[in-house]
Amino acid sequence: MEDGISSFWGPVTSTVECCEKNFVYSSYIAEFFNTISNIPGVILALIGLINALRQRFEKRFSVLHLSNMALAIGSILYHATLQRMQQHSDETPMVWELLLYLYILYSPDWHYRSTMPTFLFLYGAAFAVVHQLVHLGIAFKLHYLLLCLLCIPRMYKYYIYTSDLLAKRLAKLYLVTLVLGCLFWVCDRVFCKEISSWCFNPQGHAWWHVFMGFNTYFANTFLMFCRAQQRGWNPKVAHLMGILPCVKIEKPKTQ
Repeated sequence: MEDGISSFWGPVTSTVECCEKNFVYSSYIAEFFNTISNIPGVILALIGLINALRQRFEKRFSVLHLSNMALAIGSILYHATLQRMQQHSDETPMVWELLLYLYILYSPDWHYRSTMPTFLFLYGAAFAVVHQLVHLGIAFKLHYLLLCLLCIPRMYKYYIYTSDLLAKRLAKLYLVTLVLGCLFWVCDRVFCKEISSWCFNPQGHAWWHVFMGFNTYFANTFLMFCRAQQRGWNPKVAHLMGILPCVKIEKPKTQ
């Protein structure tokens, strides 16, 4: 929702805005709630990264948590400034993150292991260049949706082959947070005109950020559990401070 010109960043140059009034609380933050709502995602990604490093999980999971963190920080920059350049720091990592998920989901059964990371890296680099030079608009959303759909069959396969009830609960939490986040995102986009006339803005896009922060954390934790099972590391789902689920493993001494 455009409300004029920023007193610090200059005119709004991003091609997408959400249903939140600009620069209401600070001349440095365009969309206040859409900015701070990314903080849980940064914290959860940091917790996941620390857990992966402490237990010496494969580097792919450390990179995945770092990509989640980079995406949340990029989103902070974008919603704080509403500048075209910072918009790329939000949208491009969204695609890179999904490419990492595709690698983690499909690589265990990929016979030519060196080809997959090479292809995905080149694909991600090419996308970043094209997205920088060309305004993709609806094509970006369709491309992102396609990558999401490619992940679903493999996630479902992991779910049905997992017998641990706590691990299955992680997958269910992943699904619930995804549905709720998408619901808030759609309402914020579709009913913005009606919401703008209300005395209170429910900040649907901000809730999308919060739910997706938990969504990626639950997805990562579930995938870490499944990978630990594949490697014979005897994984168990524990809870940090009795609340936040995490994976604990027991590697054989030879590993």
